[in-house]
Amino acid sequence: MGRSTPGCRGVVTRFLRFGVVGAVGFVVDTAVLYAALAAGGGPYGGRVLSYIAAATTTWALNRAWTFRAAGGSVSQERLGRQWALFLAVNLVGFAVNYGTYALLIANFPLVAAYPVLGVAAGALAGMTGNFLLSQRYVFRG
Repeated sequence: MGRSTPGCRGVVTRFLRFGVVGAVGFVVDTAVLYAALAAGGGPYGGRVLSYIAAATTTWALNRAWTFRAAGGSVSQERLGRQWALFLAVNLVGFAVNYGTYALLIANFPLVAAYPVLGVAAGALAGMTGNFLLSQRYVFRG
């Protein structure tokens, strides 16, 4: 019982890769949010744009690296469907992510002054659900 099975190691490896990809997504998310804020967008609408940019980035990276074996060679049409499914199943994680962000922005002046803190808290809150849903529904082997 002390040794983990190859399947368990595979899940742990994928989860760690998912976390690395999530870190890249966090950078994209933050950069797009701050760009939207600088362009005059509000903190809520800018966050929607930044989430879509980050989710598209993480879909591509997870497909190419985290769930590479499950990705396979697919048509452009199938890629579009997979991207849409990734966004759809990750709406659960998005709801947790955005809800955490909005709650913190609205209730903590420090987070309102430094939205990156809300982005980080939201990303952490949504990560586990996104991983499980992505593995089960989007990148099935």
